[in-house]
Amino acid sequence: MAHLKELIKLDKNVPIPLYYQLKKQIYTLIEEAVLKEGTMLPPENELCELLYVSRPTIRQAFSELVSEGYLSRYKGKGTFVSKPKVEERFFSKLESFNREMISKGLTPKTTVMVLEELPGPQEANEKLEIPLDAHLIHLGRLRLADNIPLVYVDTFLPCEQYRKLMKVDFSVKSLYDSLEKLCHVRISRVRREIEAINACKKDAELLQIARNKALSLVKTIAYSEDAPLPVEFSIARYRGDMNKFTVDIFR
Repeated sequence: MAHLKELIKLDKNVPIPLYYQLKKQIYTLIEEAVLKEGTMLPPENELCELLYVSRPTIRQAFSELVSEGYLSRYKGKGTFVSKPKVEERFFSKLESFNREMISKGLTPKTTVMVLEELPGPQEANEKLEIPLDAHLIHLGRLRLADNIPLVYVDTFLPCEQYRKLMKVDFSVKSLYDSLEKLCHVRISRVRREIEAINACKKDAELLQIARNKALSLVKTIAYSEDAPLPVEFSIARYRGDMNKFTVDIFR
């Protein structure tokens, strides 16, 4: 891939580390689809000769791009451009998963892993501001785009108010649409918290990733103008290598 020599220009006369210059330029080439998914990058020794830099410089740039999900390394095969991350805007817009994926040209799919009535867990009852012994609806869904698992979501709702949801096929129906149609409750705002965690054994199996891989854990409390108490509490685990989040902030 000799053309990389023309595409990448490293400046040794500026204080910016060479590995960081290389990383940002490869990132830009991936984002602009100059380097497409599945493209194999030259071996480290070839890039050293092409770009006149040391092997540690190449290795550090590649390692950071691998950890951030833009490159994938396969032992004995080489380093390849990864599948692009799915850009999520759910921190700034209330939109169903299916509609958001379709708008990005992806085919959404939902697998319902569990739909049950149960007592607790305590955290959910506390977030929903109901007695700790009150029963909940527990809905567990695996959400996929183009048959690739993106996120697993555990959703909890007070059973007494929303029992009609137990008959809904959530593999094809939206939770918020069903709340509106069956329970006459419209979600008007949500509060979301996000933190970084490592995938446990269960998460890794569901999301088809290695154990301890990075996940974004997102907890959501949903509210309706028509209901005095929170309507929904959910815990979502997003694959770190397949998702990125965008927030628009206005002054």
